[in-house]
Amino acid sequence: MASTSILHFRSLFLFVLVASLRYGAAAGDVDGGEGFCSAEPSSECSGGPPLYWKATHPTLAPAHLQDLPGFTRSVVKKDHALITPESHVFGPLPDWINTLGAYLISPSIGAHFTMYLANMQDGSKSALPPKDVERLVFVLQGSISLSVGTGTTHSLSVDSYAYLPANIKHSMISDESTTLVIFERSATEDFHPDLIVGSTDKQPLLETPGEVFQLRKLLPTSLPYDFNIHIMDFQPGEYLNVKEVHYNQHGLLLLEGQGIYRLGDSWYPVQAGDTIWMAPFVPQWYAALGKTRTRYLLYKDVNRNPLI
Repeated sequence: MASTSILHFRSLFLFVLVASLRYGAAAGDVDGGEGFCSAEPSSECSGGPPLYWKATHPTLAPAHLQDLPGFTRSVVKKDHALITPESHVFGPLPDWINTLGAYLISPSIGAHFTMYLANMQDGSKSALPPKDVERLVFVLQGSISLSVGTGTTHSLSVDSYAYLPANIKHSMISDESTTLVIFERSATEDFHPDLIVGSTDKQPLLETPGEVFQLRKLLPTSLPYDFNIHIMDFQPGEYLNVKEVHYNQHGLLLLEGQGIYRLGDSWYPVQAGDTIWMAPFVPQWYAALGKTRTRYLLYKDVNRNPLI
């Protein structure tokens, strides 16, 4: 009788173990198999999600907090803000066709620029920014056709971008369901920057003396451009060596990875999909955690006297 009970227990144990392993494999398939591919992220990883997938399909950890009424990781203070995806509020963008937008950073928070997401459906069309306002568009998901002036057309896919000087006539039509992150600010008078169309992978890695992260700049560093967009990559465990304090404002979108951001005297766990606003002179520092690299997109005003 005892041996029969032991055999029955062993059979039950093996059944539960096999079922658990099968469930784990299936769960891994659902989230793109994260943790089973190499530590170096790649959209080529078999069965993996597209590039920057988490920036447009973010998750929270621990997972059960997603369903907690009123929960948010968003924080707004006088010199910085963390805006997380569960608190995004989308509404129709003025004069855009079939497009919903969520403003993440604006002058009402203390910034001198706006940063917003635009969710376009197949065939959606953009509107022009206000007079004397310059614009940078970065594609997070999908693709668009950008028409400039009287007929020049550019095709922009994920990781591509366009800088559009103030008052240049242009329109964007989505070729599929598309998400853009857009920066706009009032242009400085007496400067005449050029239209720029490019992609992150075509920009060279730049020197970062005293630091370990990799840096690319999407715009020229010449005087006509009063802001730039930096793409910064950190491998797991890498961090900023300097706790920065400077007059420049920042708007940041985490494209990949996770880590800890220090802003002032506060420390925030952050992940792909999170947005950060940093006012002038707020102390700031970042460390990358997890098993894959961190990549973030960073707005920074440049080339102007702070009195302007």
